[in-house]
Amino acid sequence: MENKEIALKAAAILNEKKARDVVVIDVTEKSSFADFLVIASGGSERQVRSLASELSDKLAEEGIFSRSIEGRGPSGWILMDYGDIVINVFSQDQRSRYNIEKVWGDGIFLDVE
Repeated sequence: MENKEIALKAAAILNEKKARDVVVIDVTEKSSFADFLVIASGGSERQVRSLASELSDKLAEEGIFSRSIEGRGPSGWILMDYGDIVINVFSQDQRSRYNIEKVWGDGIFLDVE
């Protein structure tokens, strides 16, 4: 499976679990550390953890495993490193605070619907 397909699959899984404002940004031409960023929000700490857990489980079923997962606990931000795909699951407050979409606004935003 190619990186774009994995990023869009991750977005679909997050959408199925009722994540808010799921975004996939192609940063291939802008970044040396990743090709795609997936960003989503949960309505509570519990939902943020649930979204990350479900995503990790569903991707593992497909043979896709994270290199690392950072931010478990009450941080309001879980970062999941899948190599060329970096997935950020935020609480609403933390997403507003870090505003990653603005930082990577010159990337290509993919349609996730």
